[in-house]
Amino acid sequence: MRGKLTVGNWKMNGGLAENAGRFAALARGWRGGPGRSVAVCVPFPYLAQAREALAGSEIRWGAQDVSAYAGGAYTGDVSGPMLAEFGCAYAIVGHSERRQYHGERDGDVGAKALAALAAGLTPIVCVGESAAERDGGTTGAVVERQLGAVVDVLGAGVAGIVLAYEPVWAIGTGRTATPDQAQEVHAALRRLLDRGGARDVKVLYGGSVRAGNAAALYAMPDVDGGLVGGASLDANELLAIARA
Repeated sequence: MRGKLTVGNWKMNGGLAENAGRFAALARGWRGGPGRSVAVCVPFPYLAQAREALAGSEIRWGAQDVSAYAGGAYTGDVSGPMLAEFGCAYAIVGHSERRQYHGERDGDVGAKALAALAAGLTPIVCVGESAAERDGGTTGAVVERQLGAVVDVLGAGVAGIVLAYEPVWAIGTGRTATPDQAQEVHAALRRLLDRGGARDVKVLYGGSVRAGNAAALYAMPDVDGGLVGGASLDANELLAIARA
């Protein structure tokens, strides 16, 4: 039983005062449920605040990236062991914005996932196609290549990840894959995971997830939850999605 996982990705948003209200609302408003869990991935400077505000609650927290290295002369990087000291459960790796704006390649994503696992974190590995790739009919090939690069690095360790399918054309655009479109890609990813002995890996959908469309998406047999972007800045919206 894989259950449902809803993860909020705040991206580069937040401030100490506004975060306090969000964290309080999350901690107060979520009491969990059978097979359902919630986490938020916040900017690095706010991890201490997340730990203080959410400790003892049923909300877990994580980071939006992690270095491929455990330490050393890598100015600006944050390592897995550092994140673990702040109680992080998750680290997002390979988000489309990291790939687009920071030039991260498939192999880089695999290395970061390996580093996260080595530090006791669960990497949330993102895969997804652009509008041009979808229109060109190469969605399957793209996500298989992206996931395959991670499997090549992790081997049997792939069973310890969470996978997120985020169609790039639906991130921050207001467009959302239909439940059937999401299910089609999730089912293909599930088959790849099954072949790698990772049948129980959760596969989340990310791409303009909102309270209004979450129930239809979560009803799909291979959609195990959501990676929620902008909507996660509203604590009540994130909780409504998690309850969908």
